[in-house]
Amino acid sequence: QVQLVESGGGLVQAGGSLRLSCAASDSILNINDMAWHHQAPGKQREMVATITTGSASSRNYASSVKDRFTISADYAKNTVYLQMNNLNPEDTAIYYCNARQRASDYWGQGTQVTVSS
Repeated sequence: QVQLVESGGGLVQAGGSLRLSCAASDSILNINDMAWHHQAPGKQREMVATITTGSASSRNYASSVKDRFTISADYAKNTVYLQMNNLNPEDTAIYYCNARQRASDYWGQGTQVTVSS
């Protein structure tokens, strides 16, 4: 199984930035896709950003974060990042790292992001 550990969450003022990290226990080249999802209280978990692993990776973003967030991967470190810029209170949620390998999904424990104004 793939183990994922998120870090980098915290409290930030509106307009600020955070960089989330997701460290995987195995090479992310063995994982088809990785993604960041978030879940706010009382709401369903939803996709924020995805990246297809490989040397020619492709990225996709939810419309709400397009042009503000950037997902990237460091294959040597088995780590996926989410750079979050121009944060607003609507971004407040628990952010989860997800790894999809064939028919299986793996999840980290999540990291809390709180944006104040």
